[in-house]
Amino acid sequence: MTSIEPILTTPVAPSPPSTVVPDYVLDLERAAAYLGGEQLKRLRRAYEIGASAHVGQMRKSGEPYITHPVAVAKILAEQGLDGDSLIAAILHDTIEDTPITRDDLAREFGEDVAHIVEGVTKLDKLQFKDRHEATAESFRKMMLAIAQDLRVILIKLADRLHNMRTLGAQSAEARHRIARETLEVYAPIAQRLGMNLLKAELQDLGFKAMHPWRHAVLQKRIRSQPVVRREAMVQIESSLAQRLAREKLQHRLISRVKSPWSIYTKMRVEHKTFAQVMDVFGFRLVMRNVADCYHALGVVHSLYKPVDTRFRDFIAIPKGNGYQSLHTVLFGPYGAHVEVQIRTEEMDAVAERGIAAHWTYKNGGSQSSAEMRARNWIESLLSDQLNTQSSVEFYESVKIDLFQEEVYVFSPKGDILSLPRNATALDFAYMVHTDVGNHAVTARINGKLSPLRTQLGNGDRVEIVTTPASIPKPQWLEFVVTGKARTAIRQQLKQLEHEDAIEIGHRMLDRALEQLGSSIERIPAGRLESYLQDNKMHRLEALLAEIALGNWLPSLVASSLVQQTSAEQSGADGKPIYIPRDRLLINGTERNVISFASCCTPIPGDEVMGFHTAGKGIVVHRIDCANVPDYRKHPERWVNVGWDRNVAGDYTAALRMELDNRQGALAQVAAAIAEADSNIDRVEYVDRDSLIGIVRFVIEVRDRKHLADIIRRLRRLKVVLGINRI
Repeated sequence: MTSIEPILTTPVAPSPPSTVVPDYVLDLERAAAYLGGEQLKRLRRAYEIGASAHVGQMRKSGEPYITHPVAVAKILAEQGLDGDSLIAAILHDTIEDTPITRDDLAREFGEDVAHIVEGVTKLDKLQFKDRHEATAESFRKMMLAIAQDLRVILIKLADRLHNMRTLGAQSAEARHRIARETLEVYAPIAQRLGMNLLKAELQDLGFKAMHPWRHAVLQKRIRSQPVVRREAMVQIESSLAQRLAREKLQHRLISRVKSPWSIYTKMRVEHKTFAQVMDVFGFRLVMRNVADCYHALGVVHSLYKPVDTRFRDFIAIPKGNGYQSLHTVLFGPYGAHVEVQIRTEEMDAVAERGIAAHWTYKNGGSQSSAEMRARNWIESLLSDQLNTQSSVEFYESVKIDLFQEEVYVFSPKGDILSLPRNATALDFAYMVHTDVGNHAVTARINGKLSPLRTQLGNGDRVEIVTTPASIPKPQWLEFVVTGKARTAIRQQLKQLEHEDAIEIGHRMLDRALEQLGSSIERIPAGRLESYLQDNKMHRLEALLAEIALGNWLPSLVASSLVQQTSAEQSGADGKPIYIPRDRLLINGTERNVISFASCCTPIPGDEVMGFHTAGKGIVVHRIDCANVPDYRKHPERWVNVGWDRNVAGDYTAALRMELDNRQGALAQVAAAIAEADSNIDRVEYVDRDSLIGIVRFVIEVRDRKHLADIIRRLRRLKVVLGINRI
């Protein structure tokens, strides 16, 4: 997934580039002067090869295509990256769009350059269902390449930044699509890697392309700030500088101006007006060392009173992307708030340039904390993607993680873990280890037992209580927020479903064989193996799962295995009919294979029947369900089911109620249902006038006796005029 615009190839015969070196190449070499003579010669050689390979290819703006990769390399040179990165940037589209191959690059510039270019290359040669799938698969490939070399993502981000800077040549539809992808994926990735300068420009350019009129209005308002505000900024700045000078603290004091995107986001998310957002003054103090940072914090707190609960120490507890700084908010003059960030020079470099701030490839030094955190993040993503079913699922999962703000919690041993804001104790469990999450039963938060769905706050100390008997539940997917937890739960549920399906399928096939005087154990091994091979199945378990899921009829399989299909056992269409004598008893643990029809919501105690449905397994209906007559046309799919004496679990039942249409009626009904030890799953008004409201409640019950108790309680309420089960 490299250049986002189509290449326009002009039918011009290839020719070597001009001996005159263009200004844009000289600009690149000036920006990369830190590399030294030999590396600059390699850089010039890369330009010559790239220019020759891209000859005749033009951008939509009319410029030679080579101007784009050179501009990408210049963006990286301004970040101080190594020579291989800049060479790979110049050549990042050659494998995809020119006759040059990966082997050519490896021979000329080495394996490192070839590997990086290959990682950035798009998957245009593959066929996808739609653009979204293509984007997702390209993203997955890119993440795999990043795991091998982080320089891949730096080139990709620089590539996207230059394309955003030159987006004007694209159509309105393309501008909107590219800008949305930038805001949803690339800007958050830059933020996750700590590259705030690049992130801020991507966000602003994306906002400008998505909402040009809103961007223009906000930018005009920012530029036309009232004189009073400008005077206030000067006064606050001079007061801070004067007080710090008295304390003999060497520092750099920078006033921060909000971007249109940050203002727009605050206005939209926090429902604030422009004046409210702008009524905050921002400053950054860059100090010599950590001790000076805390000294400076005391100085600014003595100058202006701090706002309670608005102090954050990211030096002691860095963010997940390596960001470190002290944040405080003060009551300033004119009644306005003053936001102050305090950090060292090194922290400032990491905050602005992230993993590019301490690039280790050029000097072979040890990895910086920012780079180590970036690698850990990428590795965790790749671990998750192994358990996802498709590139699209992985892509959407990563997007969810990227958009979350962070909270920092402590493990029982005192380790700090960063989680998305609104993360639950269960998210923490899966962050510790997948097995801890799969077997979690409750959590101990700050020493108190709490449900797994409890949301965590900064500084919480969390301990997970586990038991080997605990297994993931589908309801867990409703409250976890991390992609790691969501992926692990889905994977485990699928595994449990497969195991349940094998067990149910075994029981169904055995009973079908009993009707023919046989059993699975009595089928000759050779016959069974031959049948599996004929139907392209590797193991008996696969056949049993297919039977349980309704994709194979047990009667047909049984007849084929014993090679017996008599007329007495055939229906009108010649297919065997199997109506078992023994019931398949439901005990409540087969939820992954047996489902309950929403049209009649059967519960334990109801007379029921099962219908074998392809892809769904056995769907259970009440015997008096309005849909049952239709199912009689397919007796071969009937399954004789009943309730086990020890059936357990919660089941849904639907009630239709006529209520007195007055204030508080619904609250009374809800309270009565809760007192009867039941939960309301859904509520909807069917009809309503000034006197009566007809409401449909879907509630959780254990069995018919529990439902009868709930109905009795509800009938005692004066607001309930009528009630019946649907």
